Amino acid sequence: MTHELLPMPPHAMRLGRHLIIDAWKAPAALLDDAEGVRRALHRAIEAGGVTLIDLCVHQFSPYGVTATATLAESHIAIHTWPEHGYFAADLFFCGKAEPRLAAEALVSALGARETRIREFGRGVDVADGLAVGAPGAAAAVLQAAG
Repeated sequence: MTHELLPMPPHAMRLGRHLIIDAWKAPAALLDDAEGVRRALHRAIEAGGVTLIDLCVHQFSPYGVTATATLAESHIAIHTWPEHGYFAADLFFCGKAEPRLAAEALVSALGARETRIREFGRGVDVADGLAVGAPGAAAAVLQAAG
């Protein structure tokens, strides 16, 4: 399993962690089983120490599963391609939750033998006096981006 931590901008306040997973060489039977994907997500949720609000799992025809878990701390989403032994997932966690532990549980539960995980810090730029919740901060960030 490779894990790449991408740096935050120098003036950023981290509000969350976002992991992007590419996983290969997973058994097709596991990736094409909606209930198995549901169980894998529950394992990831427990391992990451997050709170499940809602879970939606959909089985595609002829094959493939997509699922989203809405969490109190953000979300987990997964899409499978059993015919390629591949799945893609993203885990965005805020607070003190552990997305790396959740990612490890998800990868293990779905039997992927090769993975690449990229981790992004998510947050706001606090340069120039902008701060979370400051009046006009969101408008100033949008204006600066536009």
